[in-house]
Amino acid sequence: MLPRYPLPMPTELFRAQVFHTPANPFESQGALEALSDGAVAVAGGRVEAVGDYSQLHRSYPAAQVSDHRDSLLLPGFVDTHVHYPQLPVMGAMGLRLLEWLEQRTLPEEARLADGDYARARAGAFLAALARNGTTSALVFGAHFASAMDIFFEEADRSRLRIASGLVVSDRELRGDLHIDPETAYRESRRLAGRWHGHDRLRYAVTPRFSLSCSEPLLEACGALAAEMDGLLITSHLNETPAEIAVVSDLFPWAGDYLETYERYGLVGARSLYAHDVHPTESELDRLAAAKATVCHCASSNTFIGSGLFPMRRHLDSGVRFALGTDVGAGTGPNLLKEGLAAYQAQMLHEHGFPLDAGHLLYLATAAGARALDLAEVGWFAPGMSFDAVVLRAPEESTLAEVWRHSPSAQATLSAAFTLAGEESVAEVYVAGERLV
Repeated sequence: MLPRYPLPMPTELFRAQVFHTPANPFESQGALEALSDGAVAVAGGRVEAVGDYSQLHRSYPAAQVSDHRDSLLLPGFVDTHVHYPQLPVMGAMGLRLLEWLEQRTLPEEARLADGDYARARAGAFLAALARNGTTSALVFGAHFASAMDIFFEEADRSRLRIASGLVVSDRELRGDLHIDPETAYRESRRLAGRWHGHDRLRYAVTPRFSLSCSEPLLEACGALAAEMDGLLITSHLNETPAEIAVVSDLFPWAGDYLETYERYGLVGARSLYAHDVHPTESELDRLAAAKATVCHCASSNTFIGSGLFPMRRHLDSGVRFALGTDVGAGTGPNLLKEGLAAYQAQMLHEHGFPLDAGHLLYLATAAGARALDLAEVGWFAPGMSFDAVVLRAPEESTLAEVWRHSPSAQATLSAAFTLAGEESVAEVYVAGERLV
């Protein structure tokens, strides 16, 4: 006979070296919480408690224990800017942004008009995210509505938290990637109506960048964003001086790049703009006032020579930012590697901000979750979803040797950002469901 009421879900204790950032380390001392023998109690896919293992074991004596004492348990990584079609073009050296787009990236993106090819690329891309510990991502999509339906189908099957949208352009790019404003609005609204809020999926209004969008197309994007609740908005901003110069010529009325988006209602608390390597002081002030987020893509900025991100200027102006891998100009879909690139760039910047492992973990997890308005993920706290990554050093690896001699928890986490990669991602969970 079935029970009259549902039975309570059994609690599982995940025992490990636990690291997370419940507070913002750019604002608070001691924001990094590190538990050398810690645990997270999980039931029904949600966190019940977090603390020292000995304490939680006493509180949950009947709980099953998943023993990861040789590993790090971190919140799931949140990638705020990554391109679904571009995985195959990673490593295209020797090109600046506009040449890189013309010669390598846009020809690859045009191939997604083929549905079979689009499905293969979507599956490979989403699997790469999961293998690298990314549990939530804002994904720059494809220029074809058919490819975006396929991508959302595969994203739904992946069980990851994915936001994405139809990429729209109507000038400057190759003609087979163009779409007129009326069709862009109609197809984007159809996709949003079908997929936004479907389980773990959300929709993002996605003008490629002002360089490739006419004023009527940007107006159509703004109209959609205003009509449907909860949509994200994402694009590119101030990536290279050459790009900024073209945008200035195309929009002679605009005082700066940001104004080309502001006029059409595309800058707000759910807006995320990649790069912002070359902002004006006025743009920084307005981004902060709008509570918009900058997606800091450190490896991409250096790989195609865009410049070094002025982090201290963003902090001084109160602009929110989080990490994005920007595959395929970025050098991989791993946010640990992206954190290392951010650290190195700030060490070289004339006015760089000195980052430590706590800053990097925050930027790879909680900062991205807050930017994407994902209130239930980003760190471990009672009631939050158990989205998590288990990092384990491969046997006889350099990381294993460094961890064996680590003098502190901070040093252990620093070594993870310095040395760990895809091969160190042992397990990945979304809402308590093990995906890797």
